Amino acid sequence: MAKKLKLNSLSDLSSLPYDEIIDVRSPSEYAEDHIPGAISLPVLDDAERAEVGTIYVQQDPFLARKLGAALVAKNAAKHLQGPLADRDGGWQPLVYCWRGGQRSGSFASILDQIGWRVGLIEGGYKAYRRLVVKALYDDPLPHRLVLIDGGTGTGKTELLHHLERAGAQVLDLEGMAEHRGSLLGGFAGGQPSQKRFESRLAMALSRLDPARPVFVEAESNKIGKLIIPPTLWQAMLTADHLVVTAPLEARAVFLIRVYADVIGNLDELCERLRYLSRFHGHEAVEHWQDLARAGDHLQLARELVEMHYDPSYRRSSRRASDPLAEIALQGLEDADLAAAVPMVLQAAGAE
Repeated sequence: MAKKLKLNSLSDLSSLPYDEIIDVRSPSEYAEDHIPGAISLPVLDDAERAEVGTIYVQQDPFLARKLGAALVAKNAAKHLQGPLADRDGGWQPLVYCWRGGQRSGSFASILDQIGWRVGLIEGGYKAYRRLVVKALYDDPLPHRLVLIDGGTGTGKTELLHHLERAGAQVLDLEGMAEHRGSLLGGFAGGQPSQKRFESRLAMALSRLDPARPVFVEAESNKIGKLIIPPTLWQAMLTADHLVVTAPLEARAVFLIRVYADVIGNLDELCERLRYLSRFHGHEAVEHWQDLARAGDHLQLARELVEMHYDPSYRRSSRRASDPLAEIALQGLEDADLAAAVPMVLQAAGAE
């Protein structure tokens, strides 16, 4: 019989005595959010789940359960002959569904009959989600945040990566949001759902030591379409901060490098520039689009920094306290950013 496991904290997930976590919910449920590291082995796909639910409500619960059992058996057979075909007798899976009910129980029962030592998450995904909400909406953040602040194109994200490689604790919000934070900063693949973003955040925070500072890039309360949850946002509003600066020319060159994917697609670049019309008017945007069409990306980057990004930054960067330090970079190559790491750590008291 499958053993039920109760999750008491998100940190429990890093020390589970199981080889693999299996999400048996439908593909759309899994895509919206799932326990980090879980693989998707749906016992009902989206269409099957809708069919069973319709029969349950409109016809007869017994017929719905009968059809559901047949579909679960069929899909379980596919998983056993496919993704799970190479699992040996010592393999220990942990299974969950939406509420820890019939879908996960049925699949776990089949795995248990084979001889595997199976675990079931009590309360399913909903129990996990409650822990995420508690961490990001209810409980105050126990960590001391230090914001890396500065205008667009000053290498803040890359500086975070250098800090992480040096052993500092880092929360990469833009990486988890899959967005560079600026109006032109989206990636072609789009962003995760709000719930998926929050899962990444909550799990990342659960692995950080509250006794050591955590470096975070200064952001507005939204990164692309995603909202920074309230507990984290309130901590960011009152956090210590450092300001990073760099010369205009170095920033323009840097932006061309980090936005290479956007620059490489002229139609996409012109479409993104079009969104700036509401701030700067059609004439200015048409001029920038002409620069893009002419391939003068360096001048385009200079003008966007001077006319759009820096004024926007000045309007939004009113902080209650003075910065711990100003990190004045002369360049934004890897060597320049690596050389800034000791200064950042010293200013934050994180040496």
